Amino acid sequence: MYQPPHFREDRIEVQHGLIRSHPLGLLITAGPGGLQANAIPFLVYSDLSKHGTLRAHMARGNPQWRELAAVKECLVVFQGPQLYISPSLYPTKQEHGKVVPTWNYVTVHAWGAPRVVEDTAWLRRQIEDLTNQNENALPKPWKVDDAPEQYLASQIKGIIGVEIPITTIEGKWKVSQNRPEVDRAGVAAGLRDGGEQEAVMAVLVAERGKLTN
Repeated sequence: MYQPPHFREDRIEVQHGLIRSHPLGLLITAGPGGLQANAIPFLVYSDLSKHGTLRAHMARGNPQWRELAAVKECLVVFQGPQLYISPSLYPTKQEHGKVVPTWNYVTVHAWGAPRVVEDTAWLRRQIEDLTNQNENALPKPWKVDDAPEQYLASQIKGIIGVEIPITTIEGKWKVSQNRPEVDRAGVAAGLRDGGEQEAVMAVLVAERGKLTN
């Protein structure tokens, strides 16, 4: 990933935080079947390897799991907040006009050697962990045990597990840090009164831009 120094994010806890808040990763392989990519929800376990371990499951009907069994490395891309940034938000536009549009975004890329898992107990644990992470905050959380056991067993037969101990992980928070302070402030202020996406990006610009107001 192209990584100008001011956009780099190397703190593992911040990278894992992005994965947890935006768990739908794009799983990419380049195996015998050529380039393949599928959007799959992942869990990251910080304590299972140096850079963390990703776990997920996919349908047996998805041919990518056979690609995973054939490759030595795969890539998973996690996309966080992203937004078009108009040059009209930069005060320096009024000074010299030498400004152009850009796109702000947050992303984490994780590489590792994938392992295909068919163990029933492992798969049961994975779907329980994934369910609990997404259901626990709801008023009436659904639990895996709420479904009939025979039905669950049939569903588990239709999936394949994926485990990826992360060997390399990179984070990129491109949120206007390369602009002068006056422009960073202009972007944050201009986005603050927009919709939900704009408000999220305004906070990121202010935090990463070290704006005091």
